Amino acid sequence: MSMLTPPGMGGKYRITGDRYPRMRRPRNRGRIVVAAVAAVIALGLAGWGTLQLIDVFTGNGKSTSAAVRTTDCKPSPKPSGAPVRPVTLKPGQITVNVYNATPRSGLAKAAADELKKRGFAIGKVGNAPAEYDKKIPGTAILLGAPAATNGPFSVLGTQLKDATTKIDARTTPDVDLILGTAFKTLDAPKDADAALATLANPVPAPSRKC
Repeated sequence: MSMLTPPGMGGKYRITGDRYPRMRRPRNRGRIVVAAVAAVIALGLAGWGTLQLIDVFTGNGKSTSAAVRTTDCKPSPKPSGAPVRPVTLKPGQITVNVYNATPRSGLAKAAADELKKRGFAIGKVGNAPAEYDKKIPGTAILLGAPAATNGPFSVLGTQLKDATTKIDARTTPDVDLILGTAFKTLDAPKDADAALATLANPVPAPSRKC
């Protein structure tokens, strides 16, 4: 019998060996897990707070979301077709030569008569020169001196919005309207009048919106 066995005890209560048995309380693993999670959350909150302080001091007190909104704020696009300066030139101040570059007959005279009703001065009317005859696949070409780009092209272009422009070496103020294969008719008078009004009173570019 071991000397560690209390007097009077034996059998199954007999203690063998020369050391006292260690009576340890079982480890509580649940508490360890909870403590670890709490530590991770605390570290995360501390890091987020640090980032917020840095953002405040480097962004003049504005949050990151406000900075993003400011960066993404862009001016609205300027309306297409609106000139920078008003065009005060009147249709009666423009002499238009009307030429037909299509295989269809009578187009030049019909277009010239309609332009005359709308106040334009009419010059020559007939078939297009050989260099343009049956060689214009689009609606029309407005042809004139370089000075025509400062007003005459814009005013005449209100009558046929799909026409393209081209300059030549002439020095006279008249403008040629050469009708192409895709030409059908001039724009409706109400649409042409609205375009003329826009030329005389251009719409300013819209203000910056966020």
